[in-house]
Amino acid sequence: MNVNPRLRTAQKRRTRKAIVDAAIALLARGETPTVNDVATAADVSRRTVYLYFPSFDQLLLDATIGALSQASVDQAIDQVSHDGEARVEHLVRALHHVSPEVERLGRSLIRLTVDANAAPIGEGVPRRGYRRIEWIESALSPWRDRLEPERWNKIVRALAMVIGWEALIVQRDVCGLSAAAGEELSVWAAKALLNAALQEASLATTPTRKKHRDQA
Repeated sequence: MNVNPRLRTAQKRRTRKAIVDAAIALLARGETPTVNDVATAADVSRRTVYLYFPSFDQLLLDATIGALSQASVDQAIDQVSHDGEARVEHLVRALHHVSPEVERLGRSLIRLTVDANAAPIGEGVPRRGYRRIEWIESALSPWRDRLEPERWNKIVRALAMVIGWEALIVQRDVCGLSAAAGEELSVWAAKALLNAALQEASLATTPTRKKHRDQA
């Protein structure tokens, strides 16, 4: 029986999220979980945990960052209900307003996941950043019906390049920007990408609309 590749990818993402969420829940209870604890809580095997997280330290870092940032970012996005651009701006600013400790954890997580020898889990399944993708998709949700799937995926991935740890590190370490200047740069870049995507979508639909008017 052949399984649709998209369904397989979605299942892998759900499994990864279940593992991280289980670790977050254990940490929130003040526990120091083991691999067995996380596997049991997520209803997966030890082997599955290590398939998604070759290093248990990577999982604990990911879970800790999630526990420290999830609520504040969700709240920032939900402050605006229908304005996609404003929701994205709130997301950008929330991800920049992190404590030095969270930034240190983010840098450590990147260091653990850039190992060239790390085996990929599968096509479409990231080594890190799935939480960022979910946040971006949530922020963009008012525009979901305005963009066809290909353009939707394109803008989500483009925003992932200018939002998050990698962008923050480039701003700090490569460009020498202050935290405030880096935040404004990310907001500008995100808005520029959004405007480009919406303009591209509008131009693509204009000929179709004109054809319908001519045929009416």
